[in-house]
Formats: sequence, structure tokens, C-alpha cells
Amino acid sequence: MKALVYTGVEELEFRDVADPTPADDHHLIRIDSVGICGSDMHAYLGHDDRRPAPLILGHEGAGKIVGGPRDGERVTINPLVTCGTCPACVSGRDNLCETRQIISMPPREGAFAQYVTMPGRNLVTVPDGFSLEKASLAEPVAVSWHAIRLGLQSMADDRRDTALVIGGGAIGVAAAISLIAQGVRDVTLVEPNAIRRSYLNLNENCNVVAPEDVEGQIFDITVDGVGYDATRAAASAATRPGGLLLHIGLGGGAAGLDIRRITLQEITVIGTYTYTAQDFRDTCAAMFDGRLGALDWTETRPLAEGAAAFADIRAGRVPAPKIILKP
Repeated sequence: MKALVYTGVEELEFRDVADPTPADDHHLIRIDSVGICGSDMHAYLGHDDRRPAPLILGHEGAGKIVGGPRDGERVTINPLVTCGTCPACVSGRDNLCETRQIISMPPREGAFAQYVTMPGRNLVTVPDGFSLEKASLAEPVAVSWHAIRLGLQSMADDRRDTALVIGGGAIGVAAAISLIAQGVRDVTLVEPNAIRRSYLNLNENCNVVAPEDVEGQIFDITVDGVGYDATRAAASAATRPGGLLLHIGLGGGAAGLDIRRITLQEITVIGTYTYTAQDFRDTCAAMFDGRLGALDWTETRPLAEGAAAFADIRAGRVPAPKIILKP
């Protein structure tokens, strides 16, 4: 099969690789659409020791099952493979499984390829009439759906009218639409790239602005979808007393949180990672039902042109929050 292989820092090759062979409890999926994630970019830039070259990246996939009793079924892929028996899995927090694996990280190759294999329990059926391009957004949207669910459940009061989301990438956009879908009425999305700001028009309840436009404002909920020192500092400053700060982004660094202010103002801080299997299914249901909007903030390109897509993202030339590659 053909695959886009990460071979070194800022190096990707579209080449022939061996076809995957499914284990007894796995299905073979022909990939139709696969998104480029921020974690793929981190690996591409040499910033992720968990993803050493050579490796097939990509974990936001959708496609059709090939062979077996579910042959031809259209599915979107939950790429997080868990054991199902450890304390985290048994308690419903399977995203914290002691032995979790994810495709695009050894020992599992990713979905920037024509085929990938996955356990049947990791596949959600996509209804007829719902595009596989949009279905491939289930994974990044589920990351933010999970974060918002956790955050809203934790709030000590019912003041959850306003939210600030930092970052107009896929995670930030997914956080904004998840906030709205879960009942937050007034959402502000901060994005420094003017090209992307002009592109985004998500919802009448979501205002897309430059960072300087929210200086001095405070919000019931802040979401850091980037995860750098500066964005953590901005989120700390923008969260009201008694409010909630959700940290999703894994950009880098260890500074930025104003611990003194967080303590004195009793601000709740939650770090969130991926999603539970139930969150993934709930996200898919919300997408299929139209509760998360048109999901039209993507651009599609051939997988063969994946290296150029990564370079364009790196250079800030892509207006859309998500590029979807087509094998």
C-alpha cells in the first residue's frame, strides 16, 4: 500500500509500505479521509520523542471496513486502544488506561496510509448521507467534547454563561462548538492568525477575535487549546474568581499558570487528555445529529501531497483549522 511516512525532522515520504494484517479481533479499514493533527506536527518538527522516525503518523481517520462480516461498513475510528480491565478502564476513565496505545505511535502505525487495522470496539458506524470527510473529525472533536464535559461537571456554581477559547486550530474550534452544544451561550475564540480569523465563521454564539481584543476581560470558563507558556498566562488572567480553566493544548513549556491568582481566586484547573470511549460515541452522535454545526472548517488534499500540506501548516499559510488528506 501507499503511505505517508515520517522519516526525520520536517521530512515526509510518500512511498510503498507493507500492507497491514489484521489480528483476530481487528478489522482492516480502507482509509477514505484522515486529518492532520497538532501532535502530527509536533512529531514532524522533531518535538515528540514518543513518535520516532520512521513512522506512519495520523490518527484521525474514517473509511470502510474491508472483508469479514462488516465488509463495506462506513466507520470512523477511535484510535485509542485500551485494555478494558485495568482500574481506569473499569471505572469508565479508559483514556487513562495503564497500557493505552494509539495509532501513529509505536507499536501501532498510523492512518496516513491506504489501510489501517483496528479492533471492532474502536469503530463507530457512520450513517448514510454523512460524509467520511466530516466523520474523520470525530477524533479531534471528541478531545474537546471530553474536556468540556469534564469541566462543566466540575463547576462549583452555575455561572457558565461565558467562555474564552484560546487557539483557532481544530482543538480550539472543537472546544467552541462543544461549549455551545453543551449549553454555554456566549463563546469567544481567540486566534492570532488574521488569515484564519477571517476564514472562521462558526456560529452566531461564537465571536472570533484577535488576542488584543480580549485584554482585561474575564470569563466563566477559559480553554487553552494551545498549551504554551503565553497562552497559559492569558488563560490564568482571563478566568473569573471561582471560574474554570481547562488545559488541553500540548504546545510545550512549563510556565504561565498564575498559581497565586488561581489559589486566591479559587479557580479550578483541569488538564484533559483525549476522551473516553463513551465520549467518542457521544461526540459522533452529536455530529451525526447536527448539534455541532456544519463541520465545514476543513480543506482536503491528496495524501500524496501530504508533505506540502505539512509545510503549508508550518508556514501559517492554511486558513482552515484542519487539513484532511485523501489516500
